[in-house]
Amino acid sequence: MNRRELDLHTKCVVDVDANKVILHPVNTNLSKGDASRSQPKVFAYDHCFWSMDESVKEKYAGQDVVFKCLGENILQNAFEGYNACIFAYGQTGSGKSYSMMGTADQPGLIPRLCSGLFERAQKEENEEQSFKVEVSYMEIYNEKVRDLLDPKGSRQSLKVREHSVYGPYVDGLSKLAVASYKDIESLMSEGNKSRTVAATNMNEESSRSHAVFKIILTHTLYDVQSGTSGEKVGKLSLVDLAGSERATKT
Repeated sequence: MNRRELDLHTKCVVDVDANKVILHPVNTNLSKGDASRSQPKVFAYDHCFWSMDESVKEKYAGQDVVFKCLGENILQNAFEGYNACIFAYGQTGSGKSYSMMGTADQPGLIPRLCSGLFERAQKEENEEQSFKVEVSYMEIYNEKVRDLLDPKGSRQSLKVREHSVYGPYVDGLSKLAVASYKDIESLMSEGNKSRTVAATNMNEESSRSHAVFKIILTHTLYDVQSGTSGEKVGKLSLVDLAGSERATKT
């Protein structure tokens, strides 16, 4: 629950059972004609995570559990040259930024993916293959695109264009080479300082923009005997969306 819900002493009506989410009715004092509304609603998904109370060890899903279910396959796809995207959607205060970025003690999907990427690249790099990692970080706010890693620090709006072969791209978006997870950590920290946040009724530091952190992994393969080489490129787009709640709530 977010701070506002705790202050209002609200009751949790959401439960998780394996891969099912169960919504319990808030008020069971309904007329006979609405008897169906007094029954719990059950929804099935590929994965469900329950994070209400960390003391309930058998049910609690920490950041490591989320990464194991979602992040490991994404990382494998990147090394195989595929493009992939993970985005967090939900109302303000529901944990989108926490799931994607996390904290120093509980890193989220983005830090874990970046750390895992460099660990694997360092293990597999040899005379027959090498890896290059580049990153970009942008936000979309009021239908305008801004570069969060712009070395000049300008807040100008960038144009979205379409390439005949590579598809849509942001013209002028910085793409910075990184050599370690510490490099990415430093860039993410600087980029997050530039994100648009504002106090709302539901969250004192709500992310009011969509943020897209993109990792470009270039895997170069060398044939030592013939002296030839080839490349495969995998792109990971990691998206933290702004709150999806009704405007009247915020």
